[in-house]
Formats: sequence, structure tokens, C-alpha cells
Amino acid sequence: MTSKALAPVHVERKILLLRGERVMLDADLAVLYGVETRALVQAVKRNASRFPPDFMFQLTPEEAAILRSQTVISSAGHGGRRNVPYAFTEHGVAMLSAVLRSPRAVQVSIEIVRAFVRLRAMLVGHADLARKLAALEKKYDAQFRVVFDAIRELMGPPSKRSRPIGFRP
Repeated sequence: MTSKALAPVHVERKILLLRGERVMLDADLAVLYGVETRALVQAVKRNASRFPPDFMFQLTPEEAAILRSQTVISSAGHGGRRNVPYAFTEHGVAMLSAVLRSPRAVQVSIEIVRAFVRLRAMLVGHADLARKLAALEKKYDAQFRVVFDAIRELMGPPSKRSRPIGFRP
């Protein structure tokens, strides 16, 4: 498998922020590695000593319910998961390649680690932009405050719509 076989954008979309950590869920990793989720979890459990809490953790039922409501995972009532998912940090993903021991696992792990690095670089660039904006704001008069406020608003996370989706009579 070459690096072009996995679209980096696809991998980056699977990285979530849980408990202040950037993680990937076991089901998403299983799809990328080309194995069943239960096989991946079973391999991890057989090698539990390789996955300390900073490499992997299991979601709480509350966290799983929140993800389920965001359609990341399906409910057991609809043929979906019956167990609470596991979340793997960047280090846990790297360790998975050693546990799964296949050429595909090694290539997938490389691509996932690259995606984490790209994400980190984007966040550092965002922090640099915020610092430069603060310096410019100090340098110029209050007449530009509206411009700086508008730029800060654009740099923030997008606002969520509270409007329900669907047809209303």
C-alpha cells in the first residue's frame, strides 16, 4: 500500500477530540487496517501491557451516547455496537502496527501518524497567527479594533445551528 492509497483528508476527518486528547476510535481504525473491530480489540486486549492509559482508553457510556447522537457510532438496537468503543491516541495508533503485524498495518500507522503531525502543524500555525494579530492590535489605534474583532471571530470555531433538520408543516 502506498501513501496515496489512503487519502490524508479521510484519515484527518477520523481524528476526534475527547478528554482533551486527539484520538481515533477503534471502529475507524479497524476499517483503515482492513480488520474487523472485534479482531482489533481482541489483539489489543491480548497485548494490554503495550497500551497504557495515555495510549488508549475506553469511552464512558456517556461519551459513547454523545458520539452516538452525533451519528459517529450506531446504537445496539439498530444492529450497531454493543460495547463501548476504545479511543487510541497517536502513540496508541503507532503501537497498533506492532500488535497487528501486517504490512498494511505498518503503512496505515505511518499515514495516521502523518495526519496527527499535519493537524499539530495546523494548530501551531493558528497559534502563531493569533500571536501576530495580538501584536498588530497593540501597534495600531482603536480605529482598527472592529477589524481585529472580526478576524478573531473568523478564527474561532464555527457557530452551531440550533435549527432542527427536517420538514415542518
